[in-house]
Amino acid sequence: MANAKGSVGAAGNTFPKLLLRNARERGQRPSIRHKDLGIWQSWSWAEVLDEIAAFALGLKAFGLEPGDKLAIIGRNRPRLYWSITAAQSLGAIPVPIYADAVAEEMGYVLEHAEARFAVVEDQEQVDKLLSLPQGLALKQIIYDDPRGLLDYDHRRLKSFAEVQDLGTKALAHDPSARTRWEEGIAEGQGSDTAVILYTSGTTGRPKGVMLSHDNLITTARNACLLDQLTEREEMLAYLPIAWAGDHIFSYGQAHWAGFCISCPESEETVLQDLKEIGPSFYFAPPRVFENLLTTVMIRMEDAGRLKQRLFHHFLAVAKRHGEKILNGEPVGLADRLNYALGHILVYGPLKNVLGFSRIRVAYTAGEAIGPDLFSFYRSIGVNLKQLYGQTEASVFLTMQHDGQVRSDAVGPPLRDVDIRIAPSGEVQFKSPGMLVGYFKDPENTAQLLTEDGYVKTGDAGFFTEDGQLKIIDRAKDVGRLNNGALFAPKYIENKLKFFPRIKEAVAFGNERDFVTAFINIDLTAVGNWAERNNIAYASYQELAGHPLVYDMIAADVARVNADLVAEPQMAASQIRRFLILHKELDPDDGELTRTQKVRRGFIAERYGPLIEALYSGAQSCDIATEVTFEDGRKGVIRANVKIRDMEVEPMSLREAAE
Repeated sequence: MANAKGSVGAAGNTFPKLLLRNARERGQRPSIRHKDLGIWQSWSWAEVLDEIAAFALGLKAFGLEPGDKLAIIGRNRPRLYWSITAAQSLGAIPVPIYADAVAEEMGYVLEHAEARFAVVEDQEQVDKLLSLPQGLALKQIIYDDPRGLLDYDHRRLKSFAEVQDLGTKALAHDPSARTRWEEGIAEGQGSDTAVILYTSGTTGRPKGVMLSHDNLITTARNACLLDQLTEREEMLAYLPIAWAGDHIFSYGQAHWAGFCISCPESEETVLQDLKEIGPSFYFAPPRVFENLLTTVMIRMEDAGRLKQRLFHHFLAVAKRHGEKILNGEPVGLADRLNYALGHILVYGPLKNVLGFSRIRVAYTAGEAIGPDLFSFYRSIGVNLKQLYGQTEASVFLTMQHDGQVRSDAVGPPLRDVDIRIAPSGEVQFKSPGMLVGYFKDPENTAQLLTEDGYVKTGDAGFFTEDGQLKIIDRAKDVGRLNNGALFAPKYIENKLKFFPRIKEAVAFGNERDFVTAFINIDLTAVGNWAERNNIAYASYQELAGHPLVYDMIAADVARVNADLVAEPQMAASQIRRFLILHKELDPDDGELTRTQKVRRGFIAERYGPLIEALYSGAQSCDIATEVTFEDGRKGVIRANVKIRDMEVEPMSLREAAE
């Protein structure tokens, strides 16, 4: 099913071949860094080649054979990335699994992929795998971090160092083993399956997307060429290894261009590590940019009055002129000087705090980003752009070009990508990155394709006059109010999430008389407000139900309604009623995917009584919700959830219906 158009030459058509090339051509340049115990450690491309060679030969001695599946579980760590290449060099197929997945989710992927071996980060992941039924194909677990594992039964456990030592001994016994290993790499084909990436499962069980080396490398190459990425780029590798985005940005593009990636010390240190590395190339989903902005706004609330006045004054200057300056558009001298002063006093220090001082190009994707949020970063001089894609496309389908960036579109098709809009409004494509197929799932593979071989994305969109693709929403989520007006829930939700106090939102309205919404507050932002105002609370649930918190969120909803009423096609989507959920939406409870996307159908079913209360006119609703704790235990949260009514503009509603 893979499209060969635009494929790379045979000398660099697999990732192990690119590793050999990089070690040969840029052997002393840094390939990967890792911060451990506060100290950055670096490995050159030549050193990485030696590490991978020893581990690959150890895996071979350990019994890994061509066609075997090797599960990779953990946070971003050099040894986990090396495990991916080592498996590929032997003709085996890596299967990354989300590190925060509960044991049951891991068990499904391991069983479906028929993984015989797993390389994991630490004791936490070992414990999850050991808790799974013995009937799985999984025979051996290889761990990176040995802490806490001394007294475990090691019949199924081996350390990374032990396996690597097997390879080192094999080389000492037979030096020609390295040559034979490299000869085996040379025999690899671009059409070979490079990885199986399991989708996040918004509508059911995850599906294993098989991507070939050609799929990934051709797509990575075309994206690198567009933004002229070179070996001198720096990037922080912090996205989940199991996500297609990380496999392209931290693995595919890094191998193609030969640049260095840096692995943070922990999830808690990502912001500090980002500042220390100062990446030139950066990717983050909208949620990360939202969280960064929330952090900034919280800090400013604690700042002195003069700093607050300077901050807001120069943000207003940036809002008027920043994007024009970034795009190279004409701006008057006085305004440029005012903006330059703002850069010295506000924008420069702010970018330094965020770790964005050296960014040459940044991207966001995964879901739509709010236009205000997008414009904020561009206005302070961050070259943030949008792309559109999906796992089944090896990520990239469209990318925005410098000077042609807009908040309401995601760019024109990438090189060699053919996109069309079906009569239903669905976006469909053919590209060099289109998947080989779903693993062991020919039925869903066939359903994914049109009769003439285009992939159905499930997204609704259209092309703008300047040739950029504009995504409205998931095709299945776009609906109509009972008065016939358009209802695009994601559009409304993104507007809500621009406000620092709102972490997540779920809008309802399809085949209803009006729009309502669930709100998740941001515990950090609202908790900071509560502390500054001497408001005591013991839990998220208690804070979420506080009347003053409802007042704050109501003010944010009112501002969203004011924006919606100014847009004739969306005026009917003003939010009439909302509630603040008594718990945070959580992947462990099935409410979000592992990439933090809302599982809309599941939420509507799980919280059906709350939805009916929103539309019945009730002022509150009792609910009991089962939750999963971090250690896997189950519990129940009970609450009486309050509902707040909002004023809307009646005339605009009638006009929109007409």
